[in-house]
Amino acid sequence: MKNIRLREYKVLFYRLFLVYLFYFIARVCFYLFNKDLISVDNVSEFFRLAFYGLLFDSAAIIYINLLFLVLSLFPLWVNTSKKYQKFVFWVYFLTNIPPFLLNFIDIVFFQYNRSRLTLSAWSLAASEDNKWSLLFGFLVRHWSVFVIFLVCVFTWIYLYKKNKINPQTYSNKWSYFIGSTVFMFAITPLFLLGIRGMPFKKGTIPLTITDANKFANDLSQVNLILNTPFGIIRTLGKSDSFRTYNFATEDYIAENIRPIKKYNRKVTKKPNIVLFILEGMGNEYFETFNKDKAITEFKSYTPFLDSLAQNGLYFTNVYANASRSMEGISAITAGIPTFETPLAYSPHSQQEIASIANIYREMSYKTAFFHGATNGSMGFSGFTKQIGFEHYFGRTEFNDESQHNGSWGIHDEPFLQYTKKEIDKMKTPFLATVFTLSSHEPYTIPEKYKGVFNKGDVPMQNAVAYSDYSIRKFFESAKKSDWFENTIFVFVADHPSTAYYDYYKQKIPYFNVPIIFYSPSKQLIQTGTSDELAQQIDIFPTLVDLAGYQKPFRSWGRSLFAKEEPHRAYVTNRNFYQLIQGDYIYVADIKGEIVGIYAKKDWDLKKNLKEILPEETTHKGITDLRAFMQDFMDRILHQKLK
Repeated sequence: MKNIRLREYKVLFYRLFLVYLFYFIARVCFYLFNKDLISVDNVSEFFRLAFYGLLFDSAAIIYINLLFLVLSLFPLWVNTSKKYQKFVFWVYFLTNIPPFLLNFIDIVFFQYNRSRLTLSAWSLAASEDNKWSLLFGFLVRHWSVFVIFLVCVFTWIYLYKKNKINPQTYSNKWSYFIGSTVFMFAITPLFLLGIRGMPFKKGTIPLTITDANKFANDLSQVNLILNTPFGIIRTLGKSDSFRTYNFATEDYIAENIRPIKKYNRKVTKKPNIVLFILEGMGNEYFETFNKDKAITEFKSYTPFLDSLAQNGLYFTNVYANASRSMEGISAITAGIPTFETPLAYSPHSQQEIASIANIYREMSYKTAFFHGATNGSMGFSGFTKQIGFEHYFGRTEFNDESQHNGSWGIHDEPFLQYTKKEIDKMKTPFLATVFTLSSHEPYTIPEKYKGVFNKGDVPMQNAVAYSDYSIRKFFESAKKSDWFENTIFVFVADHPSTAYYDYYKQKIPYFNVPIIFYSPSKQLIQTGTSDELAQQIDIFPTLVDLAGYQKPFRSWGRSLFAKEEPHRAYVTNRNFYQLIQGDYIYVADIKGEIVGIYAKKDWDLKKNLKEILPEETTHKGITDLRAFMQDFMDRILHQKLK
């Protein structure tokens, strides 16, 4: 009986080995395409990380291959027949290829998100009306990644077929059945441990995304240890990542985090506000924010926005609280940062939320949101209505498909001219929020400008130059309108984009985004610059302050014109909570455990000072970060965002 099904079992483990082999190849590709963003000192360190990655590979691979394993192990007497093996072949590849593809898609998306994608991101992509055209464009633009993927798939199929199971008959079917059943039950616990996480000395059961932190010497290495299918599987049914903490007292939170703000500014004439949210325009595109960076061969692509900054007030030390567009809207208009799951895509989204829109409406402002994409794209129209914007103007309202860029929506120049005409119809005072579009991948600009905006080294730079030009044309038109003189224009990016210069490939500078205030009336905005620490969520309380609102409201940010408030920034990251405060950068995992403390000029988080600095030096920063995490979760869970 000892030789019963031995050949089948050998082939079974060979086929499982192939899955592990190609996951390893995907990990190598992930690193090679993103090596500027992942800190790996040498080959031996890469293999160390890949070794620990086997834990997470096993959990994903065995889960994905459960049906294949059952079909291969279950004693059916027909397991070796050609028809049965053909069926097993199709089950094997139909269940393995789609998750394997996710690893290659993430090779590209990692350049934007700086973390492995989880279920919420894929759910968002699947909800887009034009998802198939977007996917096709994505494949075309990043063809080399998908050529490698296809080569892997065909090689995988070839190797699978090299080791076949030939038809066999068994004279003693009882011996076959008993032997097969004993082996199946004997090996099942091993597979279950693989799914839940082998109890390695640093592992926990069940294995979670945060367990990867324990094997990493650098925060970026976590993404090399993980694989994308594991991230998807571990977040299935867990769209609610909000949890209760108990780190600090309510008095401590009120005194140090100050989630309730109240300002006393008196305004005789309410200003109009035009808030530009600049798609993907991090600091690296502006001359204004790079004068002191000594970046070799630096080029600016925002001459007009730079001119507004020089004639307005700009902040040079600003950090994003978002890494995607919807998260940027949430941070900028409602002061809600994103860490694990965006509020707008969570089970807790349907609640009253304090925002510039509903507070401005309370002060008799007219409010409108403008974005040239397909109406409903990324959930913008629903969320902006929820937080109080009276009107939404998108591709539908623009109603001229000749200006469509073939992907996301309307080119910036015609849409901004349309925006100006609609603003002309609004009663004053008004709040108009304008979200640009052309600097979103695939960075398409109108045919007539392709010979003009072509000086960039990468397509994003040309698209930024076109958007800057479009804003210039908007201003040329707006200057002729009666509302222009009594208007404050605010510019902030929704999130950073892929980094071109090495300085911005570092973990912290990558999240630098611009904040610029400009007004033709110097009574509204004085010319100047500030290097004070700031963040996207400061826009919300700042605009509330500028309008003269004097009632209490919820905000984790600060008014940039209220000097007595503490200066800090919560830097977004899917796997960590990061706080820049005082002289240090504090990093906690999603459980609130402090995993790193770094000097604030250690831009790439190279030297962890957690075990070096005395407790009295870091106690305040650690406590503040945990207190913020507690209040952030508590207000979302208990509907206290108003």
